[in-house]
Amino acid sequence: MDKNMSLVVVGAFCVVVLIISLLKQRAQFVLNFFVRMILGAVGILFVNGLLERQEIMVSVGLNPVSLLTTGVLGFSGVALLYIIVACRFL
Repeated sequence: MDKNMSLVVVGAFCVVVLIISLLKQRAQFVLNFFVRMILGAVGILFVNGLLERQEIMVSVGLNPVSLLTTGVLGFSGVALLYIIVACRFL
């Protein structure tokens, strides 16, 4: 193998490693988003049930916007949704 061919092989190997690294980071981001979204939905259902038992008329619905908010922000997104609904309630 000559010098030019070995440089091409090393360069191609580096590109493959970079692509694998980027795909891994993207997959990790998507997985974290879905985990936060599912846990946020469970948290919303739990808090809605808790508030209903206490006869407090504040509840957050499960819809694509609330799931997107909890997926992006996590539990702080759940708190934000309840703050928005509570401010509207006042």
